[in-house]
Order: sequence, then C-alpha cells, then structure tokens
Amino acid sequence: METLPLQGKVFVRDLCDGETVDSFFLVRERTRREKRNGEAFIKLQLGDSTGIVDAVCWDCSEELWSAAAPGTVVRVAGPFSVDSRFGKSLTVRGLRPAEPGEYEPLDLMDGPGAAFGQMVEDLRALLATIQKPGLRQLLETFFAEGSEVWQRWSTAPAAKKYHQAYRHGLLEHSLSVAQGVSAISATFPGIDRDIAVAGALLHDIGKIDAYEMTGGAIDLSDAGKLLGEIPLGYYRVRRAIEDIPGFPAEQAEALLHIILSHHGQLEHGSPVVPCTREATLVHMIDNLGGKLGSFDRIEKALSDGESWSGFDRALSSSAFFASRRPAPDAREAEAA
Repeated sequence: METLPLQGKVFVRDLCDGETVDSFFLVRERTRREKRNGEAFIKLQLGDSTGIVDAVCWDCSEELWSAAAPGTVVRVAGPFSVDSRFGKSLTVRGLRPAEPGEYEPLDLMDGPGAAFGQMVEDLRALLATIQKPGLRQLLETFFAEGSEVWQRWSTAPAAKKYHQAYRHGLLEHSLSVAQGVSAISATFPGIDRDIAVAGALLHDIGKIDAYEMTGGAIDLSDAGKLLGEIPLGYYRVRRAIEDIPGFPAEQAEALLHIILSHHGQLEHGSPVVPCTREATLVHMIDNLGGKLGSFDRIEKALSDGESWSGFDRALSSSAFFASRRPAPDAREAEAA
C-alpha cells in the first residue's frame, strides 16, 4: 500500500455506502471468528476521533492478525457498505501498520472538552471545600499528585464505548458528577454535601482496575471481567478507610453505600439500590452525566448537515441537535 498524504484521511462519520476507503484508523478491538465452513476470519473495530466502524478481514493470516493488534494505528483499504440487516461495515482488502508521520494523532484520538490542567485545577478547588477531616484525608490520599492512584485515575477512560471513552475521561466524568452533586446539594434539604461530593468523586474509582487502555484501545481487564468495577471500587475505598485511624464509622457506611449503589438497580450491576439521599443524588447525576456524555459522542459522529442520529443503545432513542439543523432558508432551498 502506498503512503497517503495526511489530507487523505477519511473520518468514520463521513463514510458513504459503496465508497472505497483508503485511510488510517486506530484498532479498538480484534477477534477471530469462524465461517460456517470452519474457516477463520478477523473481526475488527476501527475508530478515529469521530466514531467507530466494524470491519471484517476474510484473510486470517498470522501476519494480518499481528498487524491489527488493539491500540495499533493501521492503514486500511477496502469497500464500505451499509446493509439493511447487518448495518455499517468495512471489508478489509489491505491492512498494514502505519508509519510515524503518515497520520495526524489528533485525527484518531478523542478527548475531553476541557484542558487537563483546568480539570485538575477545578478538582483541587472542589477538594478544598470538603469540611469533614476524615473525608478530606481520604480524598487527599487518593488524589495526591504523584501517587499511583492519581496517575491511573487522572488518565483512565470512563467507559469502553458509550461515554468519555478516552484518556482523562474518568477525571472528566467524575469531576462533572461531583460538581453537579455539589450544586444540587444546596437545593434540597437533608443532604450531607461532603458525603455526597466525596461519593461522587469516588463512585467510579474501581474503573482504574476494571479497564485497560493500550494506545486508544480500551478493554476490560481480567479483574474487571471477574469481579466488576463496583466491587473493585468498594474494596479500594474500604481498604483506604481502614488505614485512617478514627475514621467515623457512619461516614464510612454512607460513602461505601454510594459506591455500591451508584448504578441504581440490581439488574444494572449494583449489589444494593440507593437507600439514602446522598446515594440517590449521586446515582441520578451519574446517570445524567453518562447520558449527556453520550450526546457528545453521538454529535461528533454526525456528518455535516445532519441533525438527527440513528438509534443509540445508550439513549434508547435517536438524538436530535437543533443547532445543527439547516437554517430556514437552506431548508426551503432543499425543498424547492
């Protein structure tokens, strides 16, 4: 395959049915599958900063398998099609690892809307508002700059696919949930703000053990598959609490309940449902943050002129973006 100029990049959001693609993508997932006759083929998920597309490679040679390792940037050539039954897919006719300088990394990597330094500054300001000494010490233990947990938590993704599935995504998500919880705590009486904010910051701490990120490829770790992110987070926070002499038992109970219940329902992975004001608030804002994060993901994947998305599993509906709708004059011209 010849080297493409950088301006030859074709984004996932702009792929058209029947188009022959020749561009650079990041390998997100790679699996071996079998045809009905027993022959092997490779199933891939390829992505860039605008979305993900499924791809199939009927040649399952060891050379191609090695070239398409998750986290690798590859040059892919082949036809793209939209099937009424099977959806969008790219058939790989050629694939090789990209060479340095052939692609623009920012074209392939999604990221948070705010600068990392600004998010860290906002986090430090929020931590400074915690009044309960035990909670303050616990949070400073987890988020001390230079600590192993901080290095992992501040760079980890918030999810594998649906929202903030990129570097620094967990920081962005946890911070936004905590800021929302902090703001709403003053609106409703009876909420222990310090407990709620601490729970919001720590609710997804288990994801640093549950997810692995190689390049831009995100997958569940062995621990994530075997134990789940909620138990992993509970164990981390419980151990840290036990290392703080005199940590109030009632605060420990309230905080751990938030972590265990933040998915809201047993069928969604929470071993218990929210039973306190603080846990209910964190669950609701966490759910809201995830859904709004999905709107960000969906909008990035829309082509110019599109204001409606297709059905999205995370939202259980399509998404509409009024700001992307053509101006009235443009709509009238199209109708004419």
